[in-house]
Amino acid sequence: MENKVRVRFAPSPTGPLHIGGVRTALFNYLFAKHNGGEFLVRIEDTDQNRFVEGAEEYIKQSLEWAGIVADEAPWNPGDCGPYRQSERKDIYKEYADKLVKNDLAYYAFDTTEELEEMRERLKQARVNTPQYNSMTRMQMTNSLTLSAEEVQKRLDNGDPYVIRLKVPRKEEIRLNDMVRGWVMVHSHTIDDKILMKSDGMPTYHLANVVDDHLMGITHVIRGEEWLPSAPLHVLLYRYLGWEDSMPRFAHLPLLLKPDGNGKLSKRDGDKMGFAVFPIEWKDPATGDISRGFKEDGFLADAFINFLSFLGWNPGDEREFFTLEELIAEFTMERVTKAGTKFDIDKAKWFNQQYLKEKPDAELAKYLLADMEKEGVTSTPEKAALVCNQLKERVTFPQEIWRDGRFFYEAPTSYDAKTVKKKWKPEGVAVLTDYAAAIESADSFTADDAKSIFMGILEQHEMKIGHVMPALRVAISGKGGGPDLMIMQEILGKEEVASRIKVAIEEINKLKEEN
Repeated sequence: MENKVRVRFAPSPTGPLHIGGVRTALFNYLFAKHNGGEFLVRIEDTDQNRFVEGAEEYIKQSLEWAGIVADEAPWNPGDCGPYRQSERKDIYKEYADKLVKNDLAYYAFDTTEELEEMRERLKQARVNTPQYNSMTRMQMTNSLTLSAEEVQKRLDNGDPYVIRLKVPRKEEIRLNDMVRGWVMVHSHTIDDKILMKSDGMPTYHLANVVDDHLMGITHVIRGEEWLPSAPLHVLLYRYLGWEDSMPRFAHLPLLLKPDGNGKLSKRDGDKMGFAVFPIEWKDPATGDISRGFKEDGFLADAFINFLSFLGWNPGDEREFFTLEELIAEFTMERVTKAGTKFDIDKAKWFNQQYLKEKPDAELAKYLLADMEKEGVTSTPEKAALVCNQLKERVTFPQEIWRDGRFFYEAPTSYDAKTVKKKWKPEGVAVLTDYAAAIESADSFTADDAKSIFMGILEQHEMKIGHVMPALRVAISGKGGGPDLMIMQEILGKEEVASRIKVAIEEINKLKEEN
């Protein structure tokens, strides 16, 4: 029986989580759940110099908002913890020492000056990429060039050292990537990477491989930028004797700028006016705030649907998928090799479609929250009616309050274009009679409003198109909007009559002044 699928998302807490990282987490999650497996989150915080306060909590909140729930994580531990690499420090030394003992890694005592000299020497010799590798290692200060006694003496003295991997000189390293097929790299292109730093912390490469092995990770699904490291990881699995249980690798396509030229960055978002982070991030050092999809008004399910199509497709024309449907459909075979353009307009379109389908009561929560910020109150029932009228016309929830304020506040200005073209004395006469008629009406549904209005028009021998825009601008101040009769039902007859009377007075005064 095959091992249960176990995948991990392993971000570094060095700042906010880029949307590309959320996409990686999502694809890991979908793959695991499609195969009845488990999704882990591991925090890779071995680089203490780049650690940013609050970044781990940000990662947790981002994934939770998106609905990507970890089976195991620092905040939901299982049997394979700890889930922060900084808490696993003691584990890695054992494996690094084992590699040294088996002559597959070595101690390097080189000073910064010696390393700089080596690079300079190679540059003089016209070597394009100066590296510490199988060609140069024998000219450096390490346990391959020093005597065993000298090495022991340096270790006993507490001299600073790193442990480097001893990469073979002439070997072809192969791996069968689930997205890209066979990848082959010659070992002479790989340098002797540092596995343990002088501060005793492991580098990404060693920690990553050891943790994946100990946590039983069966598939490593990560961004394309890690592809150059994959042969090195294959080598480490072999050297540590874990080749038979080595995970399958899958390197996801890059997220590209909207024009397709290069990788999407925060700068692109700032320049073009969109978020590249899932939720808002406040930089603890500078106080700068970076916008998030959540705060910009994107619904989590629309965001996930949009994200799933950045490098994957179902193989047919379908575009709308719930998270459960994505789990049912997701396979690595349908992940593309080529980079995928980030299209913010498509993201907005998805949001628009999802917003239309949301229950009115759910949207009302957004509206009530926006109103509360400005000290405006409403019953949930009225808020739901307002949402029902506006949700077909907006892209983001916050636009409901922006476009629907008139449901709660009488207009203080009137659309100039409509007033100029449609505000006529004969129309004002109709509005005057209509206001009087509705005040004495027994009931005032949308149908009642229409019936009374049509009756008044008939008396004045006027067509609806001549007066309807004037009625709308009188009630809402706007030249367009939702169904005018339903709008009146929501407002109530007293409010509608009052607004019409005020509008007649205000607009006529304006016209006289002009």
